[in-house]
Amino acid sequence: MIQALRKVVTFDQFVAKYPDNTGKRHELHDGVIVEMPQPTGDHEEVVGFLAFEVTRECIRLNLPYFIPKTVLVKPPENESAYSPDVLILNRPNLVNEPLWKKESTVSQAESIPLVVEVVSSNWRDDYLKKAADYEGVGIPEYWIVDYAALGGRRFIGNPKQPTVSLFTLIEGEYQVSQFQGSDRIISPLFPELDLTAKQIFQAGGYPV
Repeated sequence: MIQALRKVVTFDQFVAKYPDNTGKRHELHDGVIVEMPQPTGDHEEVVGFLAFEVTRECIRLNLPYFIPKTVLVKPPENESAYSPDVLILNRPNLVNEPLWKKESTVSQAESIPLVVEVVSSNWRDDYLKKAADYEGVGIPEYWIVDYAALGGRRFIGNPKQPTVSLFTLIEGEYQVSQFQGSDRIISPLFPELDLTAKQIFQAGGYPV
């Protein structure tokens, strides 16, 4: 069986062409352009809820952080570029990002305190590829919010349950903690954050 070869492009070629004028969102995965599916309403409600709660905590703590609308995270070691569902940026370090001004792209751990991916149909990317690449960048904290329990059983257990997987960088490697139901989210970045897994899931219309 002959399989068609996927066209491989560089990061520079990718940013020169995308985003285009169709309103569609794309990512670059090891040189392959991936069109991201249109998210569901439930997905966007979870994203909006998390962005609001995290922003409120940043304001309360007077942190120099903000959540951008459209920014790419580029691992320095490969031709990939991701557009996270929620991305917190550390404004003071952006002057050190060579791609920030012209291409709104970041690649340094010092610029990215936290990344959140809200799971959709392409859950393997969140649990496998993105986790590895975000670890490689050195991003201190990475959340995978699987509100609809779409991920594989090896990631969220059997039977599958809605789960928040929180990856913390320790000595260069991610260590994961998981939260379900009424568990309070324990975030090293926001240790006083008053938020449970159930509250996040309910934002997407999933009673737990």
